[in-house]
Amino acid sequence: MRKELAKNYAPREFEDRIYQNWCEKGYFAPDKDEKKPAFSIVIPPPNVTGQLHMGHALDETLQDILVRTKRMQGYSTLWVPGTDHAGIATQIKVEEALRVNEGLTRYDLGREKFLDRVWDWKNQYGSRIINQLKKLGSSCDWSRERFTMDEGCSKAVREVFVNLYNKGLIYRGYRIINWCPRCLTALSDAEVEYTEQPGSFWHIRYPVKDSDEFVTIATTRPETMLGDTAVAVHPEDDRYAHLVGKTLILPIVNREIPVIADEYVERDFGTGCVKITPAHDPNDFEVGKRHGLEIIKVMNDDATISSEYGGKYAGMDRYEARRELVRDLEDGGYLVKIDPCSHNVGTCYRCKTTVEPLTSDQWFVKMEPLAKPALEVVKSGEVKFEPERFSKTYINWMENCHDWCISRQLWWGHRIPAFYCDKCGNMEVSKEDITVCSRCGGALRQEEDVLDTWFSSALWPFSTLGWPDKTEDLKRYYPTSVLVTGYDIIFFWVARMIFSAMEHMGEKPFSTVFIHGLVRDAQGRKMSKSLGNGIDPLKVIDQFGADALRFALATGNAPGNDMRFSDEKIESARNFANKLWNASRFVLMNLSEEDEELLGLPSEEDMAIEDKWIISRFNALTKTVNDNIEGYEIGVALAEIYSFTWDTFCDWYIEMAKSRIFDTGKSSLAAKRTLVYVLTGILKLLHPYMPFITEEIYQALPHTDESIMISAYPTYSESLNYKTEKEDVERIIGAITAIRARRAEMNVPPSKKAKLYVQTKYKDTFIRAEKILLKLASASELILTEGYDKDDAVSIATDAAVMYIPLSEVIDFEKEIARLRAEKKKNEAEIERIEKKLSNEGFVSKAPAAVIDGERAKLKKYLEVREALEASLKKLS
Repeated sequence: MRKELAKNYAPREFEDRIYQNWCEKGYFAPDKDEKKPAFSIVIPPPNVTGQLHMGHALDETLQDILVRTKRMQGYSTLWVPGTDHAGIATQIKVEEALRVNEGLTRYDLGREKFLDRVWDWKNQYGSRIINQLKKLGSSCDWSRERFTMDEGCSKAVREVFVNLYNKGLIYRGYRIINWCPRCLTALSDAEVEYTEQPGSFWHIRYPVKDSDEFVTIATTRPETMLGDTAVAVHPEDDRYAHLVGKTLILPIVNREIPVIADEYVERDFGTGCVKITPAHDPNDFEVGKRHGLEIIKVMNDDATISSEYGGKYAGMDRYEARRELVRDLEDGGYLVKIDPCSHNVGTCYRCKTTVEPLTSDQWFVKMEPLAKPALEVVKSGEVKFEPERFSKTYINWMENCHDWCISRQLWWGHRIPAFYCDKCGNMEVSKEDITVCSRCGGALRQEEDVLDTWFSSALWPFSTLGWPDKTEDLKRYYPTSVLVTGYDIIFFWVARMIFSAMEHMGEKPFSTVFIHGLVRDAQGRKMSKSLGNGIDPLKVIDQFGADALRFALATGNAPGNDMRFSDEKIESARNFANKLWNASRFVLMNLSEEDEELLGLPSEEDMAIEDKWIISRFNALTKTVNDNIEGYEIGVALAEIYSFTWDTFCDWYIEMAKSRIFDTGKSSLAAKRTLVYVLTGILKLLHPYMPFITEEIYQALPHTDESIMISAYPTYSESLNYKTEKEDVERIIGAITAIRARRAEMNVPPSKKAKLYVQTKYKDTFIRAEKILLKLASASELILTEGYDKDDAVSIATDAAVMYIPLSEVIDFEKEIARLRAEKKKNEAEIERIEKKLSNEGFVSKAPAAVIDGERAKLKKYLEVREALEASLKKLS
């Protein structure tokens, strides 16, 4: 008994059921057939704290489209799922819950008990994002789900840390770093977001010791002057050559600081004098190293002024201290002027607090030796970016990157495997936990800091496949095939995966980086809580179904470009699903034969001209879709499927084939087999985009495979290219389209039949398509003619024929003349009204120019309509 489709498309009724069936049947696991080529993707791991947002939905939809396509193309596909421990984000969530619910801090619990709470939280909420990915239809192999802090990934992290340390590529050093005073942790350069903000340049006099002279410096952060240890000038700046080596008196603080010469100073910028604060500016830090300057850190970790160097400002917040200090500088006569300015300010990517550059003892990865092979693999094209322009972004960053600060002052994360002996001062790093000093036998304590979250994420393509163990998955599926990700994390993640893979695996982590843009709202704005314009994909799924959401996200998607998501897009997606559902129901309701009779193409001798046309068109579609998906033009491929399904198949072929479907015999069966063949092919092409509806319809149609997702993806075949029939039917469609347009202009309803005289050199074509023309062109009779010499017909010309419809058969002359005269009367009244208005000097002198132009445009339009009406009346008179 063939399965029936419900009357209405209701995705809630079948999406969960279908997904559960896929999981139970094990369709998401890779095929074990070693002869099949491998295709693998590792999912960009969403934060374990996360909830599905539109960015995830787009990312996962694009990956699933590629994975499902490759699975159907005969690849052994592996899509590895997993989540990221998200150090800062997760710790903040748990700390906030502790504060709100229990009035406690992590310090009240201590490290061990706090981490127990975080693991409890992870176990309680960590599966939420995974379940949401399943609602979207993601065909990941869930039996291989990974977590960046699971046992295997943790083992990989320690292996990498120790290996890099032993090679001298990881070191601990006292350097300038980015510090977040709110998250209370160091940040890497990539974790600092720069925003244009209004600010001020404070111009301040620094007196020369034992002299009436002074130099003027300008700064946007006057509070940092408490840590100044020099003022620098350019060595070739004649204005200040006599001051080099002399001493200045630091205002307010009254500390003596030297004038130094350094080429870092730009002579033509400002006064040519630059205050040097090595503890609070990365450039000043380098100048300080060159000149052996003292490093004075004047801020605490929470951005308050330190008691050691702050004087009266000690304990004040940095901005409060700024206000007080500027007031004191003004009172002391040191403040010259204040100029407003706009400048780039670094903020924490997580909490958006302004970052404070300061010196700190941290762990770093030495980037220069790691960057070289990672640059070469992209420059050589071994790793390709789609679109290619993003390779320039990657190369520019890699060529200019600094050493990577990898230590974070958190408790949640991979604890740095460094162990200290307080007894002899020895430090050891180890892949295993150690408790006894190898040098003196004393007790060891482990480093308190944890690693940057991105340190473990950088190993994701190979750690998830079992590295450092030599697993079968690693052998079969590494390097992975493609990485799908947004352009916003090229620095955070893509670059680090590439240099990590080149260092630890000796080869690239993936062949292609497929970059997509951001999902913006209908106005092109970034979705954010502050704007309140975020769209919850789960609500969209609940209302419209996962297929509609996936369709909307893929529609118009172009590699690397942002996309706009709107109500119109999701409604269009739902309308398309309804169209497909209803067309499928129509086909199914007219299939009375056994499945075996309906499978496969009909014989060529049984095919009608329109059968060969639709088969040929579908054959061409398969090539277009395959080529575009292969080129990552996911949106273009979908547009082609949409156009073919809606226009070519539903609006043309089904209408052409209807009379034969309702008939009996070989022609009827050929039409039905063609319908089943093409509809099944459409479902297969569409399946990677809309997996649920295609599976539900496929199961109702005659089919051979257990599931559409393990059936073969359609491919082009030269034998199905019926060039002659394709061209013939295109000529008939052109004729029908032109006839319909002309009849619509004349307000002739489709029910009004009329003789159709056709003058053409394609007589055989029109004869073969006679039934189609009679039905779809509202013709009562088809008459081939060498010419039509009467004046009582409307003529319609196409590149294939000139056609004539006798006016008397479609128009009641008296009624039409009356209608045209009435319309002309209304039209002339409007012309008179506007002409009076435009001849009124009072109106023309007072009305805005836009209003006057609008009236003139209306007048022009009405005059054109009058001309057309008069022409029609003349023809009928």
